[in-house]
Amino acid sequence: MLSFTIRRIMIVFPTLVLVSIVSFGVIQLQPGRFTDRYLEDPRFSPETVARLEAQLGLDRPVWEQYWRWVTGIITRGDFGFSFFANRPVTSIIGELLGWTVLIAGLTMLFSWLVAIPLGIYVATRRNGFSDAVASFFGYIGLATPDFLVALLLVALVLNLGGTNVGGLNSPQFIGAPWSWARLIDLLNHLWIPILAVGTSTIAVLMRQMRANLLDVLNADFVRTARAKGLRERTVTYRHAVRNAINPLVSLAGLSLPELINGTIIVSIVLNLPTIGPLLFQSLMAQDQFVAMTMLLFSSLFLMLGNLLADLALAWVDPRIRYD
Repeated sequence: MLSFTIRRIMIVFPTLVLVSIVSFGVIQLQPGRFTDRYLEDPRFSPETVARLEAQLGLDRPVWEQYWRWVTGIITRGDFGFSFFANRPVTSIIGELLGWTVLIAGLTMLFSWLVAIPLGIYVATRRNGFSDAVASFFGYIGLATPDFLVALLLVALVLNLGGTNVGGLNSPQFIGAPWSWARLIDLLNHLWIPILAVGTSTIAVLMRQMRANLLDVLNADFVRTARAKGLRERTVTYRHAVRNAINPLVSLAGLSLPELINGTIIVSIVLNLPTIGPLLFQSLMAQDQFVAMTMLLFSSLFLMLGNLLADLALAWVDPRIRYD
């Protein structure tokens, strides 16, 4: 296991280099550049724009821009400078990364705590009333966009007289020191994005768990366990569920970057301080260093998520050995 973990960690570095090259190339393929907006402003002369490009390093060859960016990361931990915000990239992302990971982690935890027991429940009651109801709501969850669920929840809260919608804190707690009152206010704001983002995830996990468990319940070793006289509850939870949950553990590694970067519209609708809208804004503004850094972090989260999923899979299923 240790050698497998070391090998996987060593693969991260060349993969990130490849991702950085592809990301830089794709961003450079965008028509125009960041300074084109100033050429349309009569207050800026072409000479002024040329000096600005020289200051930002945009007048240099593409390979040199990439090399300076990569060497800055390796030697100084410098991911570049945001053209749009006029600040270092690390300071911009650092302000949002903690909240992003918190929301994504709580959403994943909530989705698993709801979807797995629900999938087990409907699988053991196949073709019953509860199975039909859960399947119906599962289809609704899959078909309803996350941002629409967020808007419906906001409308519900406002119609009930609530005001804890939008952002993660009420105005009086923004910038205030942490206290029990601010923590409670944060929890009152958190449930809307968690439920809005987690609805589709719950539907997917519940249906996947149901299908996996139904397949396992018809396996030979399950019939053997029943023939030995074991209770149905023991057969289901000790033998069937442990095998049915394995594919879901593998999917968990893919869900983390999806939760972090795949909720851009929800974050915009709810005014959440996450990195999803930042990626969208950087691509629209052609703020290349912010966009490339965001793509690097997304790839890193994906690889770390897959590594943790593989390790968790070996822990769940002792038959799996990587060495």
